[in-house]
Amino acid sequence: WLPEPILTSTDTADDVATADTVSMGLLVVLETLTPLERAVFVLKEAFGFTYAEIAEAVGRSEETVRQAAHRARGHVRARRPRFPTDRTRQRAVTERFLAAAAGGDINTLMQLLAPDVTLWTDGGGKVRQAIRPITGAERVATWFAAVAVQPYQGIEPINMAIEVVELNGQVGLVFGDGGRIVATVTFDLNDDGVITGIHDVANPDKLRAVTARTIHHL
Repeated sequence: WLPEPILTSTDTADDVATADTVSMGLLVVLETLTPLERAVFVLKEAFGFTYAEIAEAVGRSEETVRQAAHRARGHVRARRPRFPTDRTRQRAVTERFLAAAAGGDINTLMQLLAPDVTLWTDGGGKVRQAIRPITGAERVATWFAAVAVQPYQGIEPINMAIEVVELNGQVGLVFGDGGRIVATVTFDLNDDGVITGIHDVANPDKLRAVTARTIHHL
């Protein structure tokens, strides 16, 4: 399972900071919280509600809400992906990865990937994707190098249109044939610009917002 990708636009430093709250990596981490922890974290961190206001909204005591917030923050702090706010670096890494994958250059791909990188995919059971997360630089690099030379959803590699766009506040890729979007890919980068996580969404039900070209200004 992966969240729905959305096209976003960030123009200022404040926008870039806000973008972290909708990044694909953070949304994936939030899904691992309990429903109460997730609600408390979002209301507190994203909307600035007080504990008293949150307690009233979720129908729990203020102490319970404080404890849930503490657990949620600890969990998110431990697992939240760190990615540099330097969009130039994000774009450069994304474009290098794309070129290496298209050329089947596994060595370059592995240089861009952290040793424990994880690839998450979501085909919704409707299109071909990896069934389970793929972990490890060599396995992830091999997977992308193989996929890049095969037809996907009826589109030959030579006819695949690829756009570098902003998705969920990060630089990402949109794949299609000009009239149909078939997948999006976003990357989590550490402070050194190394890819630590990849999110590949091909579930057609989750590509409607990108297909509609709706841009969300953060």
